[in-house]
Amino acid sequence: MTAPTAAGCAAPDQAAPLPAGLDLEKETVITGIVRSPEGEAVPGAYVRLLDSTGEFTAEVVTSAAGQFRFFAAPGSWTLRALSRHGNGDTAVTAGRGVTEVSVTVAS
Repeated sequence: MTAPTAAGCAAPDQAAPLPAGLDLEKETVITGIVRSPEGEAVPGAYVRLLDSTGEFTAEVVTSAAGQFRFFAAPGSWTLRALSRHGNGDTAVTAGRGVTEVSVTVAS
């Protein structure tokens, strides 16, 4: 058995359009941008999705435009961004469809 390649382990492109067959009546998508204190997009930030108890659920890296996206269940979540500009947390209550969020990081 061979080890998976780096390309096979890569996270999806966070800037890509939502999949064409996605039914937003049934799905929950949390999407947004990580911003610096000056309001600039932060590429390469790690964004963690934490459940209502603070448990780690998933992590993605922001796109060149600072974008991130999670497919989640409806409910209360915390987004934690870690970057060279510092860190930031944002609480989110997501329902069916797309919930857009901005996370500001500061040192």
